[in-house]
Amino acid sequence: MTVVSGIGWDSHRFEAGRALILGGVEVPHDVGLGGHSDADVLTHALIDALLGAAALGDIGQHFPDDDERWAGADSLDLLRAVVALLGDAHLAVRHVDATVILEAPRLGPHREQIRASLAAALGLEVAHVSVKATTGEGMGFVGRGEGAAALAIASLERQAS
Repeated sequence: MTVVSGIGWDSHRFEAGRALILGGVEVPHDVGLGGHSDADVLTHALIDALLGAAALGDIGQHFPDDDERWAGADSLDLLRAVVALLGDAHLAVRHVDATVILEAPRLGPHREQIRASLAAALGLEVAHVSVKATTGEGMGFVGRGEGAAALAIASLERQAS
């Protein structure tokens, strides 16, 4: 058995008039994240971790922000497309771990729903999806409440072809 790992990172600015989507779940907040798709910073970081583990590039190569096909896209659809791409490459997702960095809102009340949403898109049991949250402690763009970021790691297993 060969196991490979990858790391992903993403950040987006807050933008008025948009929903805050994290891990495919709309989290109540007075602003959302701006971006070409739904700007789901958590799912985007996870996509990059998966693509990195597979050495298949990054989210911008597969879903460029200058391509209108991806305007307003549901990031869970992008995640499912990446999982299918991994399957074609004989790779199976085994475990993911992610941290969302934002000052507000608190993610604790939404954590289990986010984990379940990501697990369903990944084809994993919830026990193999970890989602944590932290703040910027008042420092940097996150600490000033200008946006949010996420960091993710993914472990994949190479399947016999």
